[in-house]
Amino acid sequence: MPVGIFRVCLVVITAIVNHPLLFPKENGTVPENAEEIIQKMKEREESLRLEQLRLEQEIADQEATQKALEKAAEVVEESKEEKVRWDMWTALSMVIFLLIELWRQDFQEGNWQDTGGEEDDMAVLGKAFKGVTFPDKAVLAGFYEKRILGTTGDMARMREMVEGFADDLLEALRSVCNRDADMEVEDCMGVGSMYENWRVRKPFVCDLIVPFAPPEPYCFRSQTWCSGDSFPPDEQGYGTIKVCRAGEDVTGCICDKTKLGEDMLCLLHSEANTTRPSSEMEDLLCFKNTQYLDADQVMKWFQIAVTKAWNRISHKYEFDLSFSLLDSPGALKIKFRSGKSIAFNLTPVVQYENSDVYFISHFPRRGLAADLPSSTHWFLTFAVYERRFIQLVSKTLPANACHVSCLQILSFLHGKQCSLTGPSGLTNYHLKTVMLHLLQARPSQDWAPEKLEARLQDMLKFLEKCLHEKKLYHFFIGNGKVPAELGFPIIFQRAEPLNLFRPFVLHRDVYRKTVDTFHEMLRNMSALINEYTVHIPLAHTNGIHKESL
Repeated sequence: MPVGIFRVCLVVITAIVNHPLLFPKENGTVPENAEEIIQKMKEREESLRLEQLRLEQEIADQEATQKALEKAAEVVEESKEEKVRWDMWTALSMVIFLLIELWRQDFQEGNWQDTGGEEDDMAVLGKAFKGVTFPDKAVLAGFYEKRILGTTGDMARMREMVEGFADDLLEALRSVCNRDADMEVEDCMGVGSMYENWRVRKPFVCDLIVPFAPPEPYCFRSQTWCSGDSFPPDEQGYGTIKVCRAGEDVTGCICDKTKLGEDMLCLLHSEANTTRPSSEMEDLLCFKNTQYLDADQVMKWFQIAVTKAWNRISHKYEFDLSFSLLDSPGALKIKFRSGKSIAFNLTPVVQYENSDVYFISHFPRRGLAADLPSSTHWFLTFAVYERRFIQLVSKTLPANACHVSCLQILSFLHGKQCSLTGPSGLTNYHLKTVMLHLLQARPSQDWAPEKLEARLQDMLKFLEKCLHEKKLYHFFIGNGKVPAELGFPIIFQRAEPLNLFRPFVLHRDVYRKTVDTFHEMLRNMSALINEYTVHIPLAHTNGIHKESL
């Protein structure tokens, strides 16, 4: 702007100095061409006026541009301040959200297992029990004595017979396998209801798991859903098993984690440096073109190996052995010449690190259990720790404690109801999980034998609450109160609790069927129990009464 003003002043001064009337000639005479000079001066004046107008317009434009720049700067400054304020609110909101989430997890960890032990919660629950006649102590005791107590001896004899035959079969299996190329099979272990002494419904089926390992120089490297990597919700409770050479760093090269382009080559794992041909990995029961153990391949190998082993020892026994289920690798049935039969499951498993948690190739699936995400995903079973926990807690309970009796009665009632109205989403494993939660939540004296009726009602009300909320948490996963004597892996204690009823959220029709079956079981409970109750003759009771007098 000062430059423009200076230029205007310079033009004005020049015009004044050069004006002929201001400095006339000495003779004071007007030249002959005065009119021409005047005309030129007018033209000059007009051009100066136009130049002045142009300069003024230019100055105005500059002032407008300057104001626009100042206004833009103010807008940018305000936007920065607004952004800072917005960022502060966003950060504050995130902090509040994280604090709420941490509080929720802490509250959940401290209270999710204590629900069954609170009398106030039990008072609020039990809506489905309105109008239901619950059997008294005498009826429950008679039912237990007649229908359930007599099966204990049968289970013990069957366990002894099955375990002896399974040991002989596995020994023959090892003899028919190639020790340098085939999987190495270890001794079997008994798990489940038959070995926890609470199975009540026939036919009795023994569940035996058989750990196996790869031949040298290979080893298994396992990865679970809680090992750090993100797993989708439908893969929680599963893991993968990688077959590697001993001492090999499975995470040392990025070519296993990223997809290289067609023109990219890994110098460590190029075709020229490959030490594990595809056929060799398939011989190790891996999924095609991968190093991950394939459950379907394991099933085929185990069935073939068991068949060969039986052919070697069949001459020693006076019965036949066959596979009873096509989709289960070790569902076997012994058929005697008399027509009787014994069923048992011999299932291959892989040990998780140095613990008693096992990856199981095929788990007995019922109800809502979804199919495996893929044949390289293995389900984790904590059956060994469940059996140990029951044994550990039983040592602290009163003599003839009623915890197993409650589970047996509940399992019997549910099985009978399902035989009448069809299967539901509940399984015996869900019922056992309820018992485990209450065992940990309630004091030892609450499980005295005379409190059978009260504890059975607690289990039913706890199960009703879980069905209502569609939440029944796995007893071990996410449970920080597991006794240290069990030596349970800490990684599973620190994991997020696993909801066994999550499939109910996805399958509403099955959920409705399960709830209806549960309510129907409550209404039929007295009738089902009375059907198997020992009825003492009236004359006998009168005789006892007279003697007491």
